[in-house]
Amino acid sequence: MKEIFKINFRSVLSLVLVAAMVLMFAGCGQTPQEPETPQNQQEVQEKSFAFQVVELDGTKKEFTVKYDSEKSVGEALVNEGLISGSDGQYGLMVDTVNGQKYTYEENKVYWAFYIDGEYAMTGVDSTTIEDGKIYCFKAEKA
Repeated sequence: MKEIFKINFRSVLSLVLVAAMVLMFAGCGQTPQEPETPQNQQEVQEKSFAFQVVELDGTKKEFTVKYDSEKSVGEALVNEGLISGSDGQYGLMVDTVNGQKYTYEENKVYWAFYIDGEYAMTGVDSTTIEDGKIYCFKAEKA
């Protein structure tokens, strides 16, 4: 009778030790997930800027353009489908804004690029996005 008790006690003890080791090693491979904090959420939120389109007749349309990484104004507007054109020696030559196409050669009208109401000294595709600025394309007749 004593031998049976010793075998069972050793078996039970062995099983308990094996189970404890399995649980210990299973827990070691996992690290707790860092909770999402408001600061982390803010970093992945999209940014936006104001964009205006002024037609020849003075009609103004305003847009909020969203972007999720640092881009040029031109990149953001192209990605939103608000402008298009062709690459020229000075960068993107915009001929279509908000679906309206003007070409200087055909009708002496062109799209002029403005930043905060001032005629831009840089092309739309080389202008970096700055917080608080208002970007605008205005149709102008030569």
